[in-house]
Amino acid sequence: MKKMTVLTGITTTGTPHLGNYVGAIRPAIEASRDENVNSFYFLADFHSLIKCQDPVRVHQSRREVAAAWLALGLDTDRSTFYCQSDIPEIPELTWILTCMTAKGLMNRAHAYKAAVQENEENGSPDPDKGITMGLYSYPILMAADILMFNANVVPVGRDQIQHLEMARDIAQRFNHHFGEHFVLPEARVDESTAVLAGLDGRKMSKSYNNYIPLFAPESALRKMIMKIVTNSQAPEEPKDTEGCALFDMYRAFATPEQVGEMRKKFAAGIGWGHVKQELFEVVNAQLAEPRNRYAELITNPDYIEKVLKQGAEKARTSSRPFLHRIRRAVGIRPLSD
Repeated sequence: MKKMTVLTGITTTGTPHLGNYVGAIRPAIEASRDENVNSFYFLADFHSLIKCQDPVRVHQSRREVAAAWLALGLDTDRSTFYCQSDIPEIPELTWILTCMTAKGLMNRAHAYKAAVQENEENGSPDPDKGITMGLYSYPILMAADILMFNANVVPVGRDQIQHLEMARDIAQRFNHHFGEHFVLPEARVDESTAVLAGLDGRKMSKSYNNYIPLFAPESALRKMIMKIVTNSQAPEEPKDTEGCALFDMYRAFATPEQVGEMRKKFAAGIGWGHVKQELFEVVNAQLAEPRNRYAELITNPDYIEKVLKQGAEKARTSSRPFLHRIRRAVGIRPLSD
């Protein structure tokens, strides 16, 4: 039976936080253990240049994100783990796909439309003020990431579904002109994946600066959890678990038995301080060993680089011959042929 190819891009725009771990990293690593799947995981460092022009931050984030995935147990023997920028075939495929992509399709991209709308609302005479071609063409680079390895499935959040649809449109148009070369990828949205609230009750996000770093030291982790906003209910009052940020975070880290016990405590009445202490304990228990591994890895960038280079070479055993095939399909082949 032919294995299914699943591909996941990892944005390198900052330090991973608890929300990233619960929503993306942990389920992806668990899924990578499926022997019937070819798993590709890549650091989307070219994508990071769209929003970040700080070279120090870009460089540091690449190291931190790679170290985090390795510390959390990604099996790089079973999966393919690489940097996008280490696969030269990807930008070349991006250009070939750009030549097949309708401008009208890019005009409909949500990120571009949102940037134009913001300019118009701010009264700018130029609706494209400050919009780079990187932002505009982002969906084509994403399509190249996916189509290069003919991924069958791409796990995404709801905000990325449109980009998967664009990748399919681009692939279909290429296949129509040059023959069946690309698999049409499917988006996979896991509705059961937890979305954690941050310190202020909003979705945990670097944009809101309300996040808890994944590998914060134990004392800092406890201090931040104690800062999570709660209501003013008295300790003895019964509390509702529905829509409670503390309970949702606890459920994301605790065992089913622990969750059942905590639910009973909410119904009987428990102080928020006690909830936060128990939350800290279950989070810390799950992250203590990975935190130690992360501390070792982050001080050994040569090892991280070696792992990524090995992953890139593994990926290129597929990307090199495939791009050769695509080149020939579009007519870029030896003149003697």
